[in-house]
Amino acid sequence: MFFKCKNCGGNTVYAPDKKRMYCPHCESTDSEEKIEDNSLVQCANCGAPLQMSEYTSACRCGHCGMYLIFDERVSGSYEPHMILPFRVSREQAAAHLESEFSNRLFAPSDFMSAKSLEKMEGIYVPFWLYDYDVNYDFAGEGTRIRTWRSGDTEYTETSYYEVIRKMNADFERVPADASFVMEDGIMDLMEPYNYQELTGFVPKYMSGFLGERYNQPAEELAVRAAGKVKEASENLLQSSIAGYTTMRTYHKNLNLQKKDTCYVLMPVWQYVYRYRDKTYLYHVNGQTGKVVGATPVSKEKVIAYGVSVFAMVTAICGLAVHVLEIL
Repeated sequence: MFFKCKNCGGNTVYAPDKKRMYCPHCESTDSEEKIEDNSLVQCANCGAPLQMSEYTSACRCGHCGMYLIFDERVSGSYEPHMILPFRVSREQAAAHLESEFSNRLFAPSDFMSAKSLEKMEGIYVPFWLYDYDVNYDFAGEGTRIRTWRSGDTEYTETSYYEVIRKMNADFERVPADASFVMEDGIMDLMEPYNYQELTGFVPKYMSGFLGERYNQPAEELAVRAAGKVKEASENLLQSSIAGYTTMRTYHKNLNLQKKDTCYVLMPVWQYVYRYRDKTYLYHVNGQTGKVVGATPVSKEKVIAYGVSVFAMVTAICGLAVHVLEIL
């Protein structure tokens, strides 16, 4: 399917800054008309062949530029329960990148050029969200040691405490991305998202963006989510027993119970920059604008900077010698 403007026939897309459908050709809003087509091999608009993976749910035709959404990959068992619509536009994402990296001294000259940033794409990344009940029983012996001096004598007092904790906690919407292409560590760094803006899935939110259906079922990714819950539970426990000099554990039992699972699409801007045959990936949270990525270093700029510093130091030293000769 794709969305066509009733007024001019252009491709209407979801505009994050307007929070509505928009035609960039005639600048009309809410003028979309859904055109159905179930083909997965050719563009529903111009008939050109499409290049896509088995997980692609939305793409952009390389010939006519139309953004296409594949119904069979966003319906039935692949229909997302919810979607978090883009709130950061392409221009805003570029501004976030520029704010983060433009002042880096040794970045290549075209790193943040307008031409390079035009290639940035918005992607709806598939995620599973998990709800867990946690019961954590802990028993141990803690000590607090106090030392003081009286005259020439140093005294040490050790107090012993029985420490018992029974912690019950609910963890809701613990995320794990379900995309092979997106690196797990990077997607973890995209957090946090504001889940209050999650809404029921509507295909038009995907118009203007790329997208994937989930690559892995919820059961395969539950281990990742459980690992996050265990780490958070351990941090909660440790914060509750802080203040002791030593802690000897007698009993420790962490029990996780998975309650619910939700399939959602999350918004991410991806900027691909190629420099000296190496690819650098940058990601911007499509809701919050959070940026993840490392700056490439231009060797030419490093050398030029070193030469300029050396020349400056040499000039200063030469001036100092000349002054001494005069004196």
